[in-house]
Amino acid sequence: MNSFINQALFFIASAVILVPIFHKLGLGSILGYLVAGIIVGPFGLSLIHETDMLKHFAELGVILLLFIIGLEIQPKKLWSMRRRLFGLGNLQIFLCSLIFMAIAKYFGVSTIPAAVIGFGLSLSSTAFALQTLTDKSQLDTEYGQSSFAVLLMQDLIAIPALAIIPTLSQDESAQGLSLNTLAMFIAIIIGLVLVSRFLIRPAFRIISATRIRELFTAITLVIVLGVASLMLSIGLSAALGTFIAGVLLADSEYRHELEADLGPFKNLLMGLFFIGVGMSVNLDLIISRPLLIIGLSIGYILLKMLLVYLSGRIFKLSRTNSKLMALTVGQGGEFAFVIFGIALTYQMADPDVLAILTVVISISMALSPILLLLNDKYEAVVCKEKANPTYDQIQNESPEVIIAGFGRFGQIFGRILRTQKIPFTAIDRDPNQIELVRKFGNKVYYGDASRLDIMEAAGVAKAKYFVIALDDVSDSVKTAQTLKEHFPHVKIYARSRNRGHTFDLMDQGVQHIKREVFDSSLNFTSDLLKDMGMDSDKVDDIIRKFAKHDVDFIAVQHKVRNDEKMFMSAYNQAQAQLAEVLSQDEKEGK
Repeated sequence: MNSFINQALFFIASAVILVPIFHKLGLGSILGYLVAGIIVGPFGLSLIHETDMLKHFAELGVILLLFIIGLEIQPKKLWSMRRRLFGLGNLQIFLCSLIFMAIAKYFGVSTIPAAVIGFGLSLSSTAFALQTLTDKSQLDTEYGQSSFAVLLMQDLIAIPALAIIPTLSQDESAQGLSLNTLAMFIAIIIGLVLVSRFLIRPAFRIISATRIRELFTAITLVIVLGVASLMLSIGLSAALGTFIAGVLLADSEYRHELEADLGPFKNLLMGLFFIGVGMSVNLDLIISRPLLIIGLSIGYILLKMLLVYLSGRIFKLSRTNSKLMALTVGQGGEFAFVIFGIALTYQMADPDVLAILTVVISISMALSPILLLLNDKYEAVVCKEKANPTYDQIQNESPEVIIAGFGRFGQIFGRILRTQKIPFTAIDRDPNQIELVRKFGNKVYYGDASRLDIMEAAGVAKAKYFVIALDDVSDSVKTAQTLKEHFPHVKIYARSRNRGHTFDLMDQGVQHIKREVFDSSLNFTSDLLKDMGMDSDKVDDIIRKFAKHDVDFIAVQHKVRNDEKMFMSAYNQAQAQLAEVLSQDEKEGK
């Protein structure tokens, strides 16, 4: 017991010390976990010895990560990804496997071992890539979805790979996965569909009614671990099974609560997983053959990133998205360790070669966050250079109104003001948008309306009104702040994207704020109620009272926005008040 506590202490302390340091340096938490694992592992200070048991425990992090990602991808969304999944995913695996196999054969490896090595090297780290995408909130982007499709396809290909690779061995005792196993896999998936629909969701409703939060967390863990256990019992990927379980629960009304309950477990166990990977790095091999190992590691990750980039370009992704996808999935994958382990068990390749490749893959995982950081630094320099473009020379025509942002929202102001012959100056920094609106005879200047010098050039000192119709939330708030600080006499009419944006504008003292879809939603709801046969005057009264109540409620919420408990209490009270007001009108026959 004392030994266990000491190892746990070293384990946690290494992460607590190193991860904040690496995060502060901009290298990311993942590299911090990897280095912590190297230091405390058997090839470092040897403070932790039970590495195999720790690895199995840490793999729960990958299982929970895939389940949570599955919760965010509804079956319809997954079906919409089928082109990326089977097209881009298969293309990446085939291209990388073929090239790495050819390189292995060039160095004298026979065909079958070369094919196994090539396939293993084509795989990427699902844990690393998805953790990076979720940390940066990039999973829903074009390159994020493409990266996810590649990773998911790799996991799917792994199932037949487990069946095929052992049968390629000359060892007569080698056995692959049987058709019976694949049939059991299909049966488990069908069972998950039925259980999620007819058993799990009713169970969630019953447990939710008890209001015992820990029971909800417990049943969620039972689901995840139960599915993982079933998949492992038939020799297949536990992470893939839990991902499918998450997808089946993605349209559940309890989806967000499931994510919130599992989030802390997932984050902690993912950290353990990366420390486990760090502990597996064979420092003795690196010290004995440093030039070979480092050279192979750099060459491997650069070549793989190039092949992933080419896959993206062949699949018609843009240069930027292809590059970002290459940076995200360009490292080696933890599943390659399993592939090489099978090859070692059945004597399909030279053990020394497999040992070197295992270290190369581990180092590629460590290099990946560094390459991502270098790319971020490069992009920051490029963006800084682009941040100082040559803007139009704005003619100070002493306008009464200045419109910042001339997209679909700002153009409405401009069109109506023009009909009333009210002079205004419109500014937008999207050259494509400016080119479009100029085709229709609109006079728009190219410039950044949030900058003080651009405001002054536009004549804000003599203007009476300033319309903030910018798409970017931070630019919108920055513009309001600059106006309030330097031109407090100007009345601001600001468009907000949502409640949070509204609160930020209110913090700057802006009084005239309109959420971009609020009025249109009210008007459309009014049309619906009238079409359903409700009296027109009654509908107008309901809509008017709802709008007033919502505007008043925003002011109340703004005061308690930083106190979650007070915020939710205010929300519940407001909902009750609204229901009471509308029900009172119903009793009075209004």
